[in-house]
This record gives sequence, C-alpha cells and structure tokens, in this order.
Amino acid sequence: MQIELIDTFLDLIETRSFNRSAERLGLTQSTISGRVVALEQALGARLFTRSRAGTQLTTEGLKFEPHARLLRQEWMMARRAVTDSGTAALTLRIGIQNDLVPAHLGALIAAFRALLPQAALYVEPDYSTQMCADLVTGALDFAILFTPKPQPDLYFDSLPDIPYRLISTDTANLSAITPERYVCANFSPAFETAHRQHLPHLSAAPLSVGQSSAVALLLTHLGGSGYVMESHARDLVAAGGFQMVTDAPVIRQPVYAAMHLRNRTGTTHKRMAEAARRRLQAGGAR
Repeated sequence: MQIELIDTFLDLIETRSFNRSAERLGLTQSTISGRVVALEQALGARLFTRSRAGTQLTTEGLKFEPHARLLRQEWMMARRAVTDSGTAALTLRIGIQNDLVPAHLGALIAAFRALLPQAALYVEPDYSTQMCADLVTGALDFAILFTPKPQPDLYFDSLPDIPYRLISTDTANLSAITPERYVCANFSPAFETAHRQHLPHLSAAPLSVGQSSAVALLLTHLGGSGYVMESHARDLVAAGGFQMVTDAPVIRQPVYAAMHLRNRTGTTHKRMAEAARRRLQAGGAR
C-alpha cells in the first residue's frame, strides 16, 4: 500500500474538504479523489461521504482511522530503521522548544547520551505546533515543548516549569514601566494568558516577540523592559546594564515531555522524560 494514500486519508479527516486537502498537500483535487478511491478499493469499503456540510467519515472510515495512524507511524519507523546510522544501535530524533536551547540544550543532550550511549541522536530546535505534528507522523520520537496540541496519537507528561523574570534598562520599579518602552514576550498561549492577567496594561505594547533571547537582544539594542528566562535575566543583570524589576510577578512557563501514545509506557521514553525532569529541576525550575 502506498503511504501517500494514508497521508491523504488522515489529512481529509482534519480538513473535511477535498479542496482544502488539495491545497495543504500541494495536489489537485482530482489527485485527492483518486487516492481516496484507490484506498477504498484496496480496503473494499467506502471511507467518506460528501455533502454540503463537508466530508464525513463513514462507519468503516471511523473503524479504519486508528489503523491508518498506526500504519503511518510504522512506515516512518521502518524508513528510519533502514537508514544508515553508523554503528549506533538505534536513532532517536529529539525536538526541543527553541526558548530552552541556550540554557538547557547542552545539559539535556549530555544526559540523554549518558542514558543511551548506543543511540545516535538527531536534535531539532523548533516550536510546539511543528513538534506535535512531527511526533504524530513519526518524524520525531520525543520532544520537550511548551504547548501540547491535543491529538489522539500523542501523550504529554508535565515537567518542571520555567520561571521568567522582568528586567529593565530603565528602572527597578514596575509602576515606572510604560508600553512604549516595553518588549512584550509571547512565548506560548499559557504565558500570554498569565501575562495578561498580571500585567494587562503592558499586554498591548507595540513591540512583541516570541523568544527569550530575542527579547534580550532587543532590550540590549533599544533599551526598555521585558521578560526573559530567569537564568538569562540573572546573567544580564550581573553583566551590567540591566536591573531586575523586583516588584514584578514571576511568570512560570509550563513545560511538557511529548511522545507518540504508543511510546508512553516504553522504558526509553520514560527514562528520557525523567532525565529531562531532573535537568529542568537542576537548572532552576520549580
């Protein structure tokens, strides 16, 4: 069976539209239709019904969906199993939230290498949405991320959260900070919600960015105030030029270990999640 048929089937479940799936996959609508027909012929069952309300799964389609997800995952694992990885016993692809890279990447990978000395590791810094998508398809085996995206194929394990502190080139007092001299951090929906609750008057600042290192870079060049990861904040204050805004709330960012649902009880993935938990605790998280 061609894996493209499975990919098309699963994409249609999300879009409920032949036109939308054609756009997302970069194909013509006739190609999408042809793939569905080929899959239905191979299975001997109709998988979708089409109406003005959109494309809906039939009873047979609903039954086939979990098998399709497993087939896609198995295919990706099979492709990677035959890929040359030198003398390594296995290859693991690991995603990590971009914002965690400067403070935690080195220690995390050192911990994983000590834990899995026979494994070849491929590491990809990225954002939560893409990492969740890659875990679903099997392009990633394990990820550490900020925002879990609910998917029937994914499992999330809470890790120690990360504290962020407000620093400033101008003042140590929260009341003196104005939106015009503020870089609004937007690291995740959870962080944005907490920020809006604590500091509604600064949430509409004209300058916003989604990475701690980018906030620090803008503050270094432009001056002003903004939230950065606590470890980074202490380094910047110690180096001079910045003050800790001591009366500002500490905002904590939730962190999660993410993996495919089928790996949630696997020894390797459980040990990796525990290693990540220890590292974040040692790195100054909660």
